[in-house]
Amino acid sequence: MILISGCLLGINCRYNGGNNLKPELLKLMKEGRAIPICPEQLGGAPTPRVPCEIVGGNGLEVLKGRAKVINNLGEDTTELFIRGAREVLKIAWASGAHEAILKERSPSCGVKEAYDGSFSGKIVCGIGVTAAILKNSGIELWTEKKHPYC
Repeated sequence: MILISGCLLGINCRYNGGNNLKPELLKLMKEGRAIPICPEQLGGAPTPRVPCEIVGGNGLEVLKGRAKVINNLGEDTTELFIRGAREVLKIAWASGAHEAILKERSPSCGVKEAYDGSFSGKIVCGIGVTAAILKNSGIELWTEKKHPYC
């Protein structure tokens, strides 16, 4: 079983209420090989929602309490992101998923890239909160741009 960011499967769960449909990934779900996940929604965030970025590090540092997830109004949403990541991990364990295809640059799902926390659009190397918890648990991570299913 494969976990896939819901937005990549056409689910309107992005912060702005939209999606990032990748038809080749939707095929996996139709074949019963994939489970859609949206960590922010699982953590309790509404859709649409205020944009968030990791400030002071990356998802690994968030899990260690050394960085925070802040929205562009300056509100701390760290606990919501951690709660959502833990829920996704429960889904991985319950389903026997050993890999995940996640939306790059998301503060939850980013595998190799993230925004720098300044809300200026600057991209840095970094991992999201959910990606970090999955990686720490031995789940193989892929991005929508580089995965073995296209």
